[in-house]
Amino acid sequence: MELIKIEPDKLKLNPVDIWLNQWFLLTSGDLNKYNTMTVAWGSIGVMWNLPMVQVVVRPTRYTFEFMEKYSSFSLCGFPRQYKPDLSLLGSKSGRDGDKIAETNLTICKSDKIEAPCFKQAELIMECRKIYCQRMDPQKFTDPEIEKNYPQKDYHQIYFGEIVQIRADKFKFSGE
Repeated sequence: MELIKIEPDKLKLNPVDIWLNQWFLLTSGDLNKYNTMTVAWGSIGVMWNLPMVQVVVRPTRYTFEFMEKYSSFSLCGFPRQYKPDLSLLGSKSGRDGDKIAETNLTICKSDKIEAPCFKQAELIMECRKIYCQRMDPQKFTDPEIEKNYPQKDYHQIYFGEIVQIRADKFKFSGE
């Protein structure tokens, strides 16, 4: 698989499908100390005239500590064959050991940011954190949303400017 640099406005993907069916690994930290988690909630678009991703992390997650401490994060999408690895990384905590060692994935250095990414990814978005805020349940206009928070562990929302995208030439560039 050949990854090429793609400008954010040239990226070809179905944003709803990729979040619902393919998922991402969200990774923050640096090559010496980092954590990753599977994320299936978020968005890709434009905010403040910048190409942007938005992700959410519960404060109970180990990755939350890294997202709060570090100024960058990566979002990596994978071929569907890696879905079992993403499931494992979403169900185990990095606090308890090296969960990546239990997968078929290899961590590697990002090009533009401190946060690492994954060698097997077919889509890598390197992001600079520019805004975060805790969800306020009093602002939910649909009471059904509250059902997602039985433990009242409301997400922290993070916006990250996309500073670089590398992706599979044939799948994401429209070539």
